[in-house]
Amino acid sequence: MAAGQADGARALTVADIRLEREHSLGLAGARAAAEKLAADLGKRFGLAGEWRGNDLEFERPGVSGKLSVTGTHVRLEVALGFMLKAMKGSIETAVHHEVDKLFPRP
Repeated sequence: MAAGQADGARALTVADIRLEREHSLGLAGARAAAEKLAADLGKRFGLAGEWRGNDLEFERPGVSGKLSVTGTHVRLEVALGFMLKAMKGSIETAVHHEVDKLFPRP
């Protein structure tokens, strides 16, 4: 375990994709939207996630990240492995499209 890392926490490397915005869903709505986002992107990119508090952590070989929700904000950080960096543009476009659809701005 890395120094300063809490038990059970994964260290997120430098994010290749980072998105943060306000939303108008409230915490319960944001968690439901996060579940939908995880399901949609999970099918498309083969991701599996697990909730740790209000953070949905996900990974698969070559991708790791965290989707954090509060009652007013959503933040997504994704680290891509070497092979997937070439697809960063298409992955980022898909992620932004899904977030725009699921997390309406106030």
